[in-house]
Amino acid sequence: MKKILMLFAAMTFTIGLQAQIQTPQPSPFQKTEQKVGLTDVTLEYSRPSMRGRALYGDLVPFDKIWRTGANMNTKITFSDEVEIGGTALKAGTYAIFTKPGASNWEVYFYTDSNNWGEPSEWDDSKVAAKVTVPAQPMTMEVETFTISFDDLKNDSAILGIVWGKTYVGVPIKFITDKIMSSAIERVMNGPTFTDYYAAAVYYFQADKDIKQAKEWMDKAMELNKKPAFYQVRQKALIYAKAGDKKGAIAAAKESLRLSKEAGNDDYVALNTKTLKEWGAM
Repeated sequence: MKKILMLFAAMTFTIGLQAQIQTPQPSPFQKTEQKVGLTDVTLEYSRPSMRGRALYGDLVPFDKIWRTGANMNTKITFSDEVEIGGTALKAGTYAIFTKPGASNWEVYFYTDSNNWGEPSEWDDSKVAAKVTVPAQPMTMEVETFTISFDDLKNDSAILGIVWGKTYVGVPIKFITDKIMSSAIERVMNGPTFTDYYAAAVYYFQADKDIKQAKEWMDKAMELNKKPAFYQVRQKALIYAKAGDKKGAIAAAKESLRLSKEAGNDDYVALNTKTLKEWGAM
């Protein structure tokens, strides 16, 4: 019995040891993060190597959809809208599929990015953008499949696909100017209702300068002629804390009216209770 137990323990140890052994992957995973202008781009793909094999037209057939790498889909994620081949691509994650040709490649940005390899059924409605680009021959040979971000500018980049002696570059346009113009306009026009309101509520909740909070709340209400019932209640609470009881009661009554119109019983109860505590009901 003792020998059997010792043998079982040895087998368990061996199995546990084997379970912990990791072997190198033939097509290792790569994750690249790149900022272009003001947009964050993340690229995830697996990288096969040539290992003496003929590539395009052989290992990777011409004129057939290719996963553009190995294993799971090659995926690219944009934090903002971009433009590819004249088509606007919304912020989000896309699988990159290609159809290699002897002189040109078709590159597809596919909305379903959770496949292992090519989709079992190709769906054209899931092609968010498609572009045809030339396959450029190179004098040097790249052993391991590589995708890079090349020719970086504030509003553009080239998504470079290279393997063997072939380079394919996909131009991508970024809306950096649009983002910058919007930010500049907002800053130059001064703080918005949201800015003033958020600052006032923070100062109130953090027990900071309540007079400053009241001033910011007044500016917020000047910018928003139709505030919501919960926003007016915050005004009432800030006024009360600042010692303006008359203004606080007026704001609480307005919040009560608006909460009744909105059918929000919780705020009706809150405002009613507050007004009774303040001797206004």
